[in-house]
Amino acid sequence: MKNLVIVESPAKARTLGKILGKGYSLKASLGHIRDLPKSQLGVDIENGFVPKYVVPQEKKKVVLRLKQAVKNASIVYLATDPDREGEAISWHLAEVTKTDKKPYRRVVFHEITKEAVEYAFKHPRSIDTHLVNAQQARRILDRLVGYKISPLLWQKVRKGLSAGRVQSAALRIIVDREREIQQFVPEEYWTIEAELAKKIATAEATPFRAMLVGFIDGTKLDIRDRKQATGLSHELEQAGYNVIKVSTKKVARNPAPPFITSTLQQEAWRKLHFTTKQTMAIAQQLYEGLSI
Repeated sequence: MKNLVIVESPAKARTLGKILGKGYSLKASLGHIRDLPKSQLGVDIENGFVPKYVVPQEKKKVVLRLKQAVKNASIVYLATDPDREGEAISWHLAEVTKTDKKPYRRVVFHEITKEAVEYAFKHPRSIDTHLVNAQQARRILDRLVGYKISPLLWQKVRKGLSAGRVQSAALRIIVDREREIQQFVPEEYWTIEAELAKKIATAEATPFRAMLVGFIDGTKLDIRDRKQATGLSHELEQAGYNVIKVSTKKVARNPAPPFITSTLQQEAWRKLHFTTKQTMAIAQQLYEGLSI
């Protein structure tokens, strides 16, 4: 009997199969295998918000195939993604496919390389219930907020729109910001700049701009109208200018932080004009490994 490894995608299964070798059988769950029912709320509000999970019709064949694979395995390794969503998928897999008290092991790796995968399989752990509960709380909150609001959007705005924990919070932020914009009271201000150059021009000396920021005693200048700005401008046209002090300093420039999903998408569009869908497809392929 081989060890069974369950992952989320077929591409990831093929890549892991090349690393693990013949002693392992790999199957893909194709994402989640259980979810809250589409036709009802699916959360028992009166009794501790307990969720009711069902296997969708399109996933029943996948579940049957996984159950058969579990029966023929000695140990089941759950190698879904290393986040709370992946942890929840592993928990659902264990709950749905448990037979004959087969041992289940959770393996986590953040890169699909030989070293990372081998280390993960040498150091398996149990399913992290804290991560599972975090995902369940997110899913339940999404259902409680969105399930009753989405139909209202279909009636009032457009069919197919959805509301939930993300959309509702984002809408609140947008509304608050719009209110701040509408309540903003504009204030007039002026700035004065002078273009300066050395009296004796040289090839190395280039003109530069200087901004008027205050008086010589250190008092900060705040120009609020055209009359004040015009008066100061006339005074400056008659003035002489001296460079009293030149200071130089070293400035450390730190490297950009690692990409997160949003910054990856922004940079891909800025540099390569990739759409969000293209970017995420390529990122997933790079993570799962490509045959070259």
